[in-house]
Amino acid sequence: MSQIGLLIEARDPLSEEALFLLHEAALEARRLYSDSIDPGAPMPANQPLRPGDVYLIAFSDGSPVGCGALRKLDDRTAEIRRMYVLRQARRTGIARGILVHLEEEASRLGYDALLLETGNRQHPAMSLYESYGFTRIPLFGPYVNDPTSVCYFKRVVGRR
Repeated sequence: MSQIGLLIEARDPLSEEALFLLHEAALEARRLYSDSIDPGAPMPANQPLRPGDVYLIAFSDGSPVGCGALRKLDDRTAEIRRMYVLRQARRTGIARGILVHLEEEASRLGYDALLLETGNRQHPAMSLYESYGFTRIPLFGPYVNDPTSVCYFKRVVGRR
């Protein structure tokens, strides 16, 4: 990403920066979906990387401001997960930069397609994904019976 002071790089999803961003994302989700997330539910956890996975963190002037991950679904498909940018850093191109890097990583790893899920109240996220070339698809996998889920698909640029 060419934004001055912005660095997007692969990191361990169990790092302090990754866990900080996960916690912030979870707090925001609990506020946004307070009618469907039990306040007593445990906070989400990041899983260690497996072969074919990638976890990226965006840093602005050395501070973590956003993240995104690829999780291998099969040899040809990865799911984009953990997309999040701190509220104060939004609308600056960071999320799009993370998507660009994730798609480059997907191509490097040989994936042909990307899937993702977001919440139906996250309109800016849905607008971002659609403007980046994702198309809405029926709910897949663990999201099939989730009334708050919206799912998307995109062919990886440079792949068939």
